[in-house]
Amino acid sequence: MKHIQLDNDGGLSWLGIVRLGLVQAALGAIVVLTTSTINRVMVVELALPAMIPGALVALHHALQLLRPRMGHGADIGGRATPWIIGGMGVLAVGGVLSAVSTALMATHFLGGLALAIVAFAMIGAGVSAAGTSLLVLVAKRVAPNRKPAAASIVWILMISGFVVTATLAGKFLDPFTPTRLVIVTSWVSFIAFFLAVIALWRVESKAVFINHNAKSASKPSFKLALAEVWAEPAARHFTIFVFVSMFAYNAQDLILEPFAGSVFKFSVGESTGLSGLQHGGVLTGMIAAGAIATLAWGRLLGSLKFWMVSGCVASALALLGLVVAGSVGPTWPFKANVFLLGLGNGTFSIAAVASMMSMASGINGESREASEGVRMGLWGASQAIAFGLGSFFGAAMSDAAKLLLGSPVAAYSSVFAIEAALFLVAAWLAYHIRQVATAHQSKTVVNPNDSLVSSLTRKVSI
Repeated sequence: MKHIQLDNDGGLSWLGIVRLGLVQAALGAIVVLTTSTINRVMVVELALPAMIPGALVALHHALQLLRPRMGHGADIGGRATPWIIGGMGVLAVGGVLSAVSTALMATHFLGGLALAIVAFAMIGAGVSAAGTSLLVLVAKRVAPNRKPAAASIVWILMISGFVVTATLAGKFLDPFTPTRLVIVTSWVSFIAFFLAVIALWRVESKAVFINHNAKSASKPSFKLALAEVWAEPAARHFTIFVFVSMFAYNAQDLILEPFAGSVFKFSVGESTGLSGLQHGGVLTGMIAAGAIATLAWGRLLGSLKFWMVSGCVASALALLGLVVAGSVGPTWPFKANVFLLGLGNGTFSIAAVASMMSMASGINGESREASEGVRMGLWGASQAIAFGLGSFFGAAMSDAAKLLLGSPVAAYSSVFAIEAALFLVAAWLAYHIRQVATAHQSKTVVNPNDSLVSSLTRKVSI
């Protein structure tokens, strides 16, 4: 076994973590143009039905079911970098083609639509390969006590990529023409890909052991690897937690602004500003939870389980506050309520991401194979599907409730109440993650003096 120099604490330095965050920012830069800007151009400038970009974005989310397979590829190859670069390349090309297809729709609708389907399929596949493998790399190369902060850094830089790209691209897109859309999207895609390649340069080799016998070792098939991971109670339990919590997280996405207009008579501009307020709360929660968990590692406030449970409970309470707001009306501190909802969302979500990284190699010695990629892919796919279904459920449920209850306010409040209940279920699931693994382990033959198992149990602080 050849040993390549490790950083100070056996994992990536803070600079290395920031560099991986820049890769996530590059990924987000392309995604925000394709799912936001191009979506708006199709609906407003081209006057197409909203269901067309909606279906294309749904395709992008559906393709993320490939995440476990992409993660397995990184597992058997032993390196995540080629998958990240390859995925970013596919994503960049898909981003450019999405702009070209949108421009083509203005004159040749069916041809443009066919190209758009190919483009958004490439976007989904590219995000699956690059996003999953990037998280696998973070999970493998970041020291356990730095993972909460690493998760915060990676996600904050991704959101920064959204903001910077949307701001700069917005300036260069005016006055709008289809040709300008293609040029701006092409430049963003090229710069994002180039940034990702530069940021990844030698990062993986700085914290990796190379086993020359690895290639000759027997590697399980994807079907077998996925079955083995799903057979692990803790991995299966955590997958359900991710789905339930992220479903609840996104179910309010399409109804919060209409609720503000119905109950508090917010103007379009005022209700749009709520998104910024809520995301400000999300960022605050991410930064605070990540920093405190890192500084207090090994104590209660350093427990990722503590932040997952408390974040889910806080989100449930904030949503119940919105239910009350529907009855109380304008005297309710609505903006503070929305900020607290974002705070709870940011707290639990960043703890969940850090937990994914900590649990990627298994928990309590549960894992039998090196299958970090399959785990991260499984949890990533669960999150992506929950996001898509959550948005649809929130909108559809509010429409159905309006018909049944005859009141928009009561309809929105009923959806918020369901979300609150789901967050409480998610809190229960998060609280019992370790108990599930421990109960399973007690049923298997385990040497209580096994130092490796003991060390794994101590390292995974959830």
